[in-house]
Amino acid sequence: MAITAQDIVGQVATRLNVDQTVAEKAVGTILSVVNHEADGTQVESLFDKIAGARDLAQRYDVMAADPSGGGGGLMNMLGSALGEKAGALLKGVSRLKEAGLTVEQVEQAGEQFFQQAKAAAGPDLVKEITDAVPGMASHLGA
Repeated sequence: MAITAQDIVGQVATRLNVDQTVAEKAVGTILSVVNHEADGTQVESLFDKIAGARDLAQRYDVMAADPSGGGGGLMNMLGSALGEKAGALLKGVSRLKEAGLTVEQVEQAGEQFFQQAKAAAGPDLVKEITDAVPGMASHLGA
């Protein structure tokens, strides 16, 4: 059975004890960070294995203007100043905190996402992606 992005959303909602909307934002944000930070061929391989991943990453694009209209705070400004590669991770973490998640919940969402990604795409591909993105393991529990 193939794993879908919505399957992962459900797992994150259960693990974090949050509603589906918050869990979807968490998973979409993590997918967007992966999309911006990791190598394009690795991202394509991962997204090919998780149905709906591309759509969710686009819907919660961390490099797009904040849909809530909020300023995004210091992390968002710092992310912009550092450029896209470092900025996507910082902006993603900032958006998740703005959604009401604690640092621990952000890490748990990341852990759950990467556990499911390994099941869908294999541990080697996921390791390549997480190893290629400095800070992903510490911020997103990869």
